Amino acid sequence: MPELAAKTDTVYGASQAPSATLSSATPSAPARDFYIDRLRAVMTALVVLHHTAITYGASGGWFWNELKPSGTLSSLLLTMFVATNQAYFMGFFFLLAGYFTPSSLERKGYGQFLLDRFLRLGLPLLAFGLLLGPLTTGIVNAATGDGFWPCIQYLWNHREFINGPLWFAQALLIFSLAYCAWRAIFGMPLAGARRSPKPVPGYGWWLLSAVGTAVGALAIREFVPVGKNVFGLQLGYFAGYIFLFAVGIAARRHDWLRQLSWRNVRPWLRTLIIAFPAMPIGIAVARAFHSGGKADFSGGLSWPAILYAFWEPFVAWALIGAWLLLFRKYMNQPSPLWDWLNRRAYAVYIIHPPILVSISLALWHWTAPALIKFGVTGVLTCTACWLLSDPLVRIPGVRSIV
Repeated sequence: MPELAAKTDTVYGASQAPSATLSSATPSAPARDFYIDRLRAVMTALVVLHHTAITYGASGGWFWNELKPSGTLSSLLLTMFVATNQAYFMGFFFLLAGYFTPSSLERKGYGQFLLDRFLRLGLPLLAFGLLLGPLTTGIVNAATGDGFWPCIQYLWNHREFINGPLWFAQALLIFSLAYCAWRAIFGMPLAGARRSPKPVPGYGWWLLSAVGTAVGALAIREFVPVGKNVFGLQLGYFAGYIFLFAVGIAARRHDWLRQLSWRNVRPWLRTLIIAFPAMPIGIAVARAFHSGGKADFSGGLSWPAILYAFWEPFVAWALIGAWLLLFRKYMNQPSPLWDWLNRRAYAVYIIHPPILVSISLALWHWTAPALIKFGVTGVLTCTACWLLSDPLVRIPGVRSIV
């Protein structure tokens, strides 16, 4: 597909052809890392389902909550689904974005690279904050009887900027600027930069990084708990995001993604089996022993907050490693369907809020169990988002951004 060929370097982590040196060393390697593109599309669908789960009773912030979090089985299951996603999938996006950042900067130079980042990240962020965010809020207000246009007028009059899920673009733009500054300050040349393959770090390094990330998250959450936004960013999660973006950069330089093996990941899968139940057990204990059945997992140094901070990286490292290995083995071949899905993934990420909210509101009065509504709404929203993204990515000018 010609339009796909023009999108090999994206903010969303699309793959590029391997270097000539690497290709000569591994002649059987594919021309593109297709599996990374596939992962991008799957993680995008998970983002849509993540917000669908919050709509129907999982904990979390979203434009429209048909059901509030409760002690019902469906609410707890959806909350665990959301918590598991949150533990790794946005950090996974940052890792993949970091993986392609060095080569993009070295190929384009500072000026072109930053211009590209502002176009590909800044313009969608502005479009969402000024148009799609207010539109989504207005749709909810209209459905609940408060009026569409009064809401839009209020947001405009009060200069409310709603970044919604485009906080990711905002954060990635900041990370890209920081990386450029770091390269410039430490005098690392852009021209002639080479990979220096090194073995994937061992279990001890992974363990130390998980503990360090958890401690960093606890330190941040002491001042900015989970759920509190600072300039539209939930800084409570940024210890993991920053670390994984840096890991992506290092993985590119040292060729870690191609060297990653089950020997590296298998110990973390065993760790996952032990660590994963700790969160539902913790939630159950908190509900049983804390006043009102509530405990603060969001910040401070209470045992629930410590449990949550450590649970995230111990779950994330295993899931990220497993996704990479499974997709590298089974999803690394050309596929027209996957190419179609991959090319529209970034557009889906941008436009999914008003579509999800509209579909869930259309089904508001449908009497069905929460899990059934979650499944139906999630499938309808994913289908609608990809179909509506198709003409969007064909519009001249727009297609060079999304």
